[in-house]
Amino acid sequence: MTGGRLPAEDGPVTIPREPARDAAEDELSKPAYHQDDPGLLQRILDWLWEHLGKLLNSAADASPGGVVGLAVILVAVLLLLLALWMRLGSPRPAPGGDRGSLFTDGPRSAAEHRAAAEAHAADSRWSEALQERMRAIVRSLEERALLDPRPGRTADEAATEAGLPLPGHAAALHAAARAFDEVTYAGRPTDAAGYARMRDLDEALLTARPDFGAATAPATTPAGAGPHGARR
Repeated sequence: MTGGRLPAEDGPVTIPREPARDAAEDELSKPAYHQDDPGLLQRILDWLWEHLGKLLNSAADASPGGVVGLAVILVAVLLLLLALWMRLGSPRPAPGGDRGSLFTDGPRSAAEHRAAAEAHAADSRWSEALQERMRAIVRSLEERALLDPRPGRTADEAATEAGLPLPGHAAALHAAARAFDEVTYAGRPTDAAGYARMRDLDEALLTARPDFGAATAPATTPAGAGPHGARR
């Protein structure tokens, strides 16, 4: 030092590259710089949208008509699925699957169930009308002592049990139980014709005469007949 003066600086102060980069990273890692960063969920959604956009763009490039063609194809697929759903309805319940009780409310007579069915039919509520007619059929058979009253009985069980004393109506009873299950458990609506078949079966059963012998008598072989029914 000469004359009490500081020596003049030779040039700007420089910091080596590596320490400078480390210092910058340390500074930028402070929380104050990341308060507005998107959260993890937002970053995942952004990533998904980005890749979905790329996928759609690739599909649009490959489809005739570009984006418009892709949109037409997607709409056509959706309309096809809608048409199939309206045509087929919900999946048919598997045979032997779980079924709920035929009667879901308090005990009512067959006449009361028939009146409820006709009231639903008058309002074109065919599914509800069919359900009430099926209940009327089973309750009527219980009232005639052709079925033992049993809580929790399903439509399938009622058809099987009623088909024993009424063998001539066994097939129709099973068809009625199947229709009841499809309406009640598969969500498949019926129409006026479906209800009419249930109503006709109910009316036919009112005058049907039971055949208890057909349900209990074992098969017999005529006296003197061989194993194939021919006399010896």
